[in-house]
Amino acid sequence: MHQLFRLVLGQKDLSRAGDLFSLDDSEIEDSLTEALEQIKIISSSSDYQTNNNDQAVVEICITRITTAIRETESIEKHAKALVGLWDSCLEHSLRPSGRDEDPPHAKIASDIMSCILQNYNRPPVMALAIPIAVRFLHRGSRELRRSLSNYLCLAAIAKAELLAEHTEVIVRSILQAKVHTKKNEQWTTNPVL
Repeated sequence: MHQLFRLVLGQKDLSRAGDLFSLDDSEIEDSLTEALEQIKIISSSSDYQTNNNDQAVVEICITRITTAIRETESIEKHAKALVGLWDSCLEHSLRPSGRDEDPPHAKIASDIMSCILQNYNRPPVMALAIPIAVRFLHRGSRELRRSLSNYLCLAAIAKAELLAEHTEVIVRSILQAKVHTKKNEQWTTNPVL
């Protein structure tokens, strides 16, 4: 792993995290999978949800990593690590708190989802991502599910057979969302006095 990633992630050094953006994408590209694996370890720690420093370090590193992946067009090389981190988010709460604020793992999931699913036209990437994506249909926040639905539509257009085995889960999610929406509409148009 690049020395700066090792420092920032190993010591969770927020003061140096911004320096990652001064590095050339090609200079860090070989370090991205290992950095993603380190982020997975950090975000799985028991105090991550309450540790603002760790959350900020992870957020900055994910932004830098996803930018480098996009700029170097190396999604296939790092897809397994990205999907692994994305999948690990399912082990944590993804629903907004009472303050309507997304929990830290929902933020990670959203950033990783965008990076992965923007590559809907790359079947090897989608083959890894689709099984995890459909699991988010029932677990994520409303906004996360909406974005995911849009990406899944694009993936279906590009390579429908990748979604075929997940059709039942996708349809069930759509029907469940429709019922939930109807209940909310009924509540707002016919409030109980």
